[in-house]
Amino acid sequence: MLIQAEQSRPHPALDLTPVIDMVFLLLIFFLAATTFQQEEREMKIALPHASSSGPISAALRELIINVDDDGSILVGGRTIGVEDLRTLVAELVEANPAQKVTVRGDRAAAYAHVVTVLDICKQAGIQEPYLDTVLGG
Repeated sequence: MLIQAEQSRPHPALDLTPVIDMVFLLLIFFLAATTFQQEEREMKIALPHASSSGPISAALRELIINVDDDGSILVGGRTIGVEDLRTLVAELVEANPAQKVTVRGDRAAAYAHVVTVLDICKQAGIQEPYLDTVLGG
């Protein structure tokens, strides 16, 4: 009686070729779909003048107000006072009654400072100022 030696079976292997193909395709897609907004703004182009010039989307931009941990108010990267904020918000609402405002308060900031900013927004006519918070932080 002949006893045959057990043939070694190859271990199942995972073929990674399709996964690598998909990763490279996604990489190419994201590289091609990325907009280079800053580079476009730095190009030296002489724009024509218009009789009623001004940014088209200025009325559509959202105002983001940051309240720092010491109570200072930052808008567009600059620190402003309460009266300056009141004037700024009033001017924006006058130009666009549907102006959107987001108030971002530091977690260490006293809530009274955030409430002051929300009050200024409400007094200026902002219907629903958005209070931005970070969850799980």
